[in-house]
Amino acid sequence: MIGSNAFNYINVLNKAADASWKRNEVIANNIANVDTPGYKRKDVEFESFLMTALTGDDSLDKRVAKVRMDNLNAQVYTDNANLSYRLDGNNVDIDTETANLAENQIRYYALMDSMQQEFNRLKMVLQNQ
Repeated sequence: MIGSNAFNYINVLNKAADASWKRNEVIANNIANVDTPGYKRKDVEFESFLMTALTGDDSLDKRVAKVRMDNLNAQVYTDNANLSYRLDGNNVDIDTETANLAENQIRYYALMDSMQQEFNRLKMVLQNQ
């Protein structure tokens, strides 16, 4: 993380990208275990933590500035809520996982693009000084 208030958005985007990367690993693991008896799919919780961190009545800039980066981490959890319709107890649906993987990859690249745009804005400001 970059330790300046000028980089608040970049730091939040970086945490979101880390969570997306972790989700990609978890989804890949789910796909690899699609035929493992008794395996329960895993997922990553991050978005709700981010939404909680960004709540408030202040402007978005002020809310982002107040986010405690050390408290904003992705957590992997086992999804036992999905009932298994398979006799072996596995609850991984390959179609759902591949769709989640595609969605997550798009999210990751969008986050990378947003970070690049933030750096370009800062670069432009510094060049105009």
